[in-house]
Amino acid sequence: MKGVSTNRQKAVAKALTTLLPQAPYADIEQIRAASNDRKLRTLPPGIAVWLAAITHIRHNHSDYDALLEDGYDRDSARYFVVDQINEVLTSWRATRLLDPEDLDQE
Repeated sequence: MKGVSTNRQKAVAKALTTLLPQAPYADIEQIRAASNDRKLRTLPPGIAVWLAAITHIRHNHSDYDALLEDGYDRDSARYFVVDQINEVLTSWRATRLLDPEDLDQE
């Protein structure tokens, strides 16, 4: 079983490097941990990294949580922070951005 874990870790590391080449180390480590969380572990590494990255940015680099506290529902809050998320992704030289049309798939 250790080989599977090692292969998964290598695949996650490669996906992180490919998707977020300029992300800060502290953010990368949190995204790496979330990518290997049991909820995302069954997904392909690239998808797990993408979902973990978006979730991390949403909660740590946007106004999402403040919007929820102000009474916005989850879908509205997610919609309103797409630009902030994409700004972070751009600053990290991400190879893709969040499309508002994809919000219903998260």
